[in-house]
Amino acid sequence: MGLSHHTRLEWDGSTGAGYRAYPRAHTATAPPADVSLRLSADPHFRGDADLLNPEQLLVLAASSCQMLSFLSLAARKHLDVVRYTDDATGHLSEDLRGARIERIELNPVITVAPGTDEELVLRLVEQGHEECYIANSLNSTITIAAKVTQVAEDS
Repeated sequence: MGLSHHTRLEWDGSTGAGYRAYPRAHTATAPPADVSLRLSADPHFRGDADLLNPEQLLVLAASSCQMLSFLSLAARKHLDVVRYTDDATGHLSEDLRGARIERIELNPVITVAPGTDEELVLRLVEQGHEECYIANSLNSTITIAAKVTQVAEDS
């Protein structure tokens, strides 16, 4: 059996008063990290807008995995990437009965050292997508619109 990842989720409350009344806030941890996240449902589902929700965590996981896969490939090629940002968006299906994140759009902006081959960077973005564990685990469509910028050379 392969590598395992363990998490713990905790919720306290009561659903006895019905759908509108129970609290959606809960806590998630992932040992051994000493980090605890307070989560809730999406506000559309009566959740707390001040807390992260599972849909956001899914989009974050896809974005993070893409970045880590890409950076690993870039490092093995000795490609000098100095910054990577991504404003990602997940789109929930219109038909809430078939509720799923249908599409995740990744929009990385990748800053590289002067003289870096932009075509190579974009090939590694695609290879990173093919090797991303999270992307390979989802049935959502994931699109990547990468933009490559170069650090300005010192004058």
